[in-house]
Amino acid sequence: MKGLEFVFLAAGSVFGAFLRYKITESPLLFNTLPLNVLIVNVIGAFILGVFIVLSEQWNLDGRYSLFVAIGFCGSLTTMSSFALDSNNLLENNHYGTLAANIFANVGLSIGALIGGKSLMSIIISN
Repeated sequence: MKGLEFVFLAAGSVFGAFLRYKITESPLLFNTLPLNVLIVNVIGAFILGVFIVLSEQWNLDGRYSLFVAIGFCGSLTTMSSFALDSNNLLENNHYGTLAANIFANVGLSIGALIGGKSLMSIIISN
């Protein structure tokens, strides 16, 4: 990795981590379902979907992937916090909420990625 590539990766990581911190610093619950991690995962997946289309359409340099896809989205989204939230629900016998948490994080993140790609494809094609 060259110096400039590292700068792109580091800058994206700092911005993503800062945004995740700001969104998750105050716990937001719906009953016992933790929403903060869900929010960052869905937003990150949507942004990644938008970026994929833009990157392909505009033939962007790989450094932008380091900044947006790997740095920003990688730092914004969080599998480890999702796993911890799910484990806490399991340990507290909240099985229905656990199932909802898993479905929401995985399903909505995939849906957001597809939605971001679809929306940007529509915008670009017009």
